[in-house]
Amino acid sequence: MDSVEAYLEGLEDERLEPMQRLMDVIRTNLPEGFEEVMQYGMPSWVVPHSLFPDGYHVDPSLPLPFLSLGSQKRHIGLYHMGIYADEALLEWFTHEYPKHCSTKLDMGKSCIRFKNMAKIPYDLVADLCTKMTPEEWMRRYQDARA
Repeated sequence: MDSVEAYLEGLEDERLEPMQRLMDVIRTNLPEGFEEVMQYGMPSWVVPHSLFPDGYHVDPSLPLPFLSLGSQKRHIGLYHMGIYADEALLEWFTHEYPKHCSTKLDMGKSCIRFKNMAKIPYDLVADLCTKMTPEEWMRRYQDARA
């Protein structure tokens, strides 16, 4: 996919509304400085080269990834690198999740999986999006690589 719009147009009907709603939540709540792009075949929010010229160490031509949203075969995946890199943020999220959602938390190191489209905790995702600025993410990323 070349664009976020094309990605959304390709979604099944039952995924379109929750994906659009999640994208609205992310766009509204992410701190200024992140840039929306298509990365790894899904809508993503990155630290642009204008803020972090080194780019992503795996491929410096790519901007530093932070958050991605993908419609997968069995779930919608929210990939949040801050949760992976910041233990306190992970602890906060796992503590807050049961307060916002009756389904069991299903996640990997950076991927939060939403299998029930009717039970996505949009307000919790909104709070999560506010928790790390591009500058904080760049610092954490650089510290982890040092």
